[in-house]
Amino acid sequence: MTGAEGFVGRHLQARLAREGVAVVATDREVDVTDVGRVAASVRGAVPDAVVHLAARTSVPEAERDPEGVRRVNVEGTRSVLEAVARHAPDARILIVTSGQIYGPASPDAPPWREQARLRPASIYARSKAEADVLGEQWANRGLAVLRARPFNHTGPGQSDLFVASSFARQLAEIEAGRRAPLLVVGNLDSVRDFLDVDDVAEAYWRLLDPAVPDGPYNVASGRGVRIGTLLERLIERTSVRPDVRVDPSLLRPTDASVGDAARLRETTGWRPQRTLDETLARLLDDWRQRLRTTP
Repeated sequence: MTGAEGFVGRHLQARLAREGVAVVATDREVDVTDVGRVAASVRGAVPDAVVHLAARTSVPEAERDPEGVRRVNVEGTRSVLEAVARHAPDARILIVTSGQIYGPASPDAPPWREQARLRPASIYARSKAEADVLGEQWANRGLAVLRARPFNHTGPGQSDLFVASSFARQLAEIEAGRRAPLLVVGNLDSVRDFLDVDDVAEAYWRLLDPAVPDGPYNVASGRGVRIGTLLERLIERTSVRPDVRVDPSLLRPTDASVGDAARLRETTGWRPQRTLDETLARLLDDWRQRLRTTP
């Protein structure tokens, strides 16, 4: 597993441990753009499956460093695919891309299906679309490549670079008296599809089953939630009623990104187990705990 100490990687490791799966976990000690190092890692592990999670995932970061993001997300994926093809050609490989590769849709548009044309609208999304295409190309050469396309997901341990976690951290800081009762937000009218990180980890585990056909799989709830509604539901779980201020630097055009996970559901039996309210409660409690242990 590359990127094993990242947000999803830690949850997926826990899920695999419950199944008794032996995981060779790699993170920053193996630079995925270092072809030789990646090849040596794969050769040494002799894996039955490879989960490629290592990536740079922040959209604003991608805007600031487009070449760096493309190097990790695209060339890193290429080096992993090449290493598997050479040293573990019978292994299944799960490439994790993003629901953002479909591009934005209008808020009333139907959920994206895997057959939709890829229209990535950001530097980050383009890098993930390129990685997805690479996975398809290597599958055409005979590798067993599955391409997971997860939509928004959140939960304990997520960075506050992401919208739900940013809201939760600000609210926890206000509760703790570490911040004035003011929430800074971006566009609250866009619509997103949110999952719990543990439901995402479950989807990845099920995709590793050798009986699952190769190809692309959306990982999504199929339900769109307005960002403003997400914020309201978080605030309801606190004792504070802060003022909300829009930061113009955070504003993006109003759009929607919702996925249809029928293929994943019909192929593996996967369904989300946690409600959004359960997920938000876990996220908020995690930030409260982090603040209690941070001076």
